[in-house]
Amino acid sequence: MRHDHATHPDTLAVHAGREDFAELGVHAPPLDLSTTYPVRDLDEGTASFDALVGGAASAANPIYARLFNPTVARFEAALAQLEGTSDAVAFGSGMAAMSACLLAAGQRGRHVLAMRPLYGTSHHLLDSGLLGIPVRWVTPDTLAAAIDADTAMVVIETPANPTLDLIDIAAVVRAAGSVPVLVDSTFATPVLQQPAELGARLVLHSATKFLGGHGDVIAGVVACDAEWAQALRQVRAATGGLLHPLGAYLLHRGLPTLGLRVRQAQENARHIAERLAAHPAVAKVSYPGLGTVANAHLVGTQMRGPGSLLAFELHGGHAAAAAVMAAVRLATPAVSLGSVDTLIQHPAGLTHRVVDAQTQQHCGITPGLLRLSVGIEHVDDLWADLTQALVAARQAEAA
Repeated sequence: MRHDHATHPDTLAVHAGREDFAELGVHAPPLDLSTTYPVRDLDEGTASFDALVGGAASAANPIYARLFNPTVARFEAALAQLEGTSDAVAFGSGMAAMSACLLAAGQRGRHVLAMRPLYGTSHHLLDSGLLGIPVRWVTPDTLAAAIDADTAMVVIETPANPTLDLIDIAAVVRAAGSVPVLVDSTFATPVLQQPAELGARLVLHSATKFLGGHGDVIAGVVACDAEWAQALRQVRAATGGLLHPLGAYLLHRGLPTLGLRVRQAQENARHIAERLAAHPAVAKVSYPGLGTVANAHLVGTQMRGPGSLLAFELHGGHAAAAAVMAAVRLATPAVSLGSVDTLIQHPAGLTHRVVDAQTQQHCGITPGLLRLSVGIEHVDDLWADLTQALVAARQAEAA
């Protein structure tokens, strides 16, 4: 059941996925940790097993937690409403979600098309052929010509990781024609971007990031239509890529503050980006709000705001980047993003280490590039920390 009387995402974030709470007589999300469920009626149990293995959203008997869990289902319902899709399917990590999408696509075609840059492990998974479906790398200009009868899916990430370049989703959908488009929308969240409204068939999130928002849950989720949801549930049931109910509980509990967290972090990022752009140690800042990324004009149309991720290039290269990571005291030098606290990391040496050096260079992932996920701390404290860390960068540059 959808909240048809609630139209604003902030309201949906608070109430979605809670439609059965009154019937259950609870106010907080219930947490069901059962791994198995009693089968008193064998015929009902057999029919339920067949339905769930076949990708049904629910059945009379849950049978086994790899097939269905009510806590997970509530989070899925909430995320689907936030993304404006009929369904969502949750997984144990963002990469489990991506893997399921590619495995499902492999049943529909012989190759996928993808655009760089992507998250490093997504790039590696596609490029390696580990799942048995090859990739052809394209650009927005070459996409239409690359599509043929064997194309199973088009994969894009916008904003891109780590360069923050934007891709016109509607234009990609038009060029793809009948081929389904998957958009990794992790950086944007449904607060800032809803790819399904622009024609994307699958919207993927590493829910570990903004949806979780507190650095305490690893999860992935794909918002999609009923046809794709059935296929993804079949893959999840067969491969065991399920999301643990405790993770689903934490995600569902955190959704009501998603809009507040995203907007506060975004406001901080605007100020930090402007100050970094004026700093002598910094050669370049890539941030949609500064107009310094590809297709920055999409902010205000495709995206409701520029977000809270930025990347900046240091004059001193790798040594300067390493010095900054060693010198920060308030920001945490760590991979991941979208947490309430600020995280800073080195894409070439960490998140995109699995991408070959030539491709890194082609995508603008240089030795002096740092990616900053701005949190909700007070912006003056964040800037003070970055300022003292950039002193170390200038010293490394001079050395």
